[in-house]
Amino acid sequence: MDPLKQKFLEKSSKLKADIKTLLKEHRGRKVDEVVLGQVFGGMRGVKSMIWEPSQLDPIDGIRFRGYSIPELRELLPKVEGGKEPLPEGLFWLMLVGEIPSEKEVKWLCEQWKNRANIPDHTFKVLDALPVNTHPMTQFTVAIASMQTGSVFARRYAEGLNKSEYWDATYEDTMNLIARLPRVAAYIYRRTYHNSKHINPDFSLDWGANFAHMLGIEGNDFKSFMRLYLTIHADHEGGNASAHTTHLVGSTLSDSYYALSGGMNALAGPLHGLANQEVIKWIFRMLDTLGTRRPSKEQIADYVNSTLASGQVIPGYGHAVLRQPDPRFIAQKRFAEDYIHDSEVINVVWKCFEVIPPLLDALGKVKNPWPNVDAHSGAILVHYGLTEYSYYTVLFGVSRALGVLSQLCWSRALGFPLERPKSVTTKWVNEFLAKEEVVSS
Repeated sequence: MDPLKQKFLEKSSKLKADIKTLLKEHRGRKVDEVVLGQVFGGMRGVKSMIWEPSQLDPIDGIRFRGYSIPELRELLPKVEGGKEPLPEGLFWLMLVGEIPSEKEVKWLCEQWKNRANIPDHTFKVLDALPVNTHPMTQFTVAIASMQTGSVFARRYAEGLNKSEYWDATYEDTMNLIARLPRVAAYIYRRTYHNSKHINPDFSLDWGANFAHMLGIEGNDFKSFMRLYLTIHADHEGGNASAHTTHLVGSTLSDSYYALSGGMNALAGPLHGLANQEVIKWIFRMLDTLGTRRPSKEQIADYVNSTLASGQVIPGYGHAVLRQPDPRFIAQKRFAEDYIHDSEVINVVWKCFEVIPPLLDALGKVKNPWPNVDAHSGAILVHYGLTEYSYYTVLFGVSRALGVLSQLCWSRALGFPLERPKSVTTKWVNEFLAKEEVVSS
């Protein structure tokens, strides 16, 4: 058994026993109350699932196994001479709760290189799609096409014991994560560069090799891809892509089905597709204003006109956060270190100064601060990746790290099929009528 799998088995076996004891003593303990606003409002804030890799705090932002993004940038292993953490190290941390050593990260990096072979039929499936098919459609199709090699599906058909579900899921997770950069880069080169594909360079780490296959060279961009793939990896379990992956996986669908479902959720404009909406909005603003270097006053006027037309400002606000997104701040600090006098990045920074006070003054916005999407597109544009309809695929490659590590935990802990109870509006009205009778 490989060292990461062995460590995961030890950790998950202990936690499974602890949970069994906990539920034996406290199964009936009340932990939350649901109000009608939550029933009708997308179950917002209802505590109803366990998610091990990360937790989101409204003030402190995302923490991966208790570590903040600034702490991870400091503690996770890096390439020699590099400043940004290796996403391989974050996956190790999310899976077993420990900051890995450089040796452990090198082992994981080699594992993913050895597992990165893509089935020929996946490329054929992609090539059969119209070239103008949205990149996220291509991405989810490609992931589903690789399900033919699912270890879990094969072993389950052979009569896999419940106690081994986690093992087969671990193997699928490792294989799938290893393959994603190659698949995602193939989609990019097919869609935007006339299928002039670039072979992988297995002397590079997972994130840097992805950057190489995209065709954007330079050590700075490789560093950004390492950071990007790290900070987008997870955002606790309640967001749409994470929850969808969890829900599909709870049916005992394998990692390929589960991740493909999660990526379909990520493709929605209210979730991962927002990153392309931000940069589109910025370009529209610059075109309207007729300048690449707008003043703060010009930006404020455009923001006010956008709000007056009943539209939202993309990249600002978050369902949970009540402070600037630490992922936004991490990208801002990267840009301050690596990028100088970029027009589009300077616009993002001016927006950071202008927009929050304007939104706050409305008195209706709980969180006027920028989220992760407010900055990433500008950095990608700076490095030449200007095809913003592709940005959500980058997000998806990263998000796979968190949602698939949790899928391993869900299988190891024996989590059941997720099946919440729904009610009708008739039921709600009858319930309220009964409450009024009781209260009178």
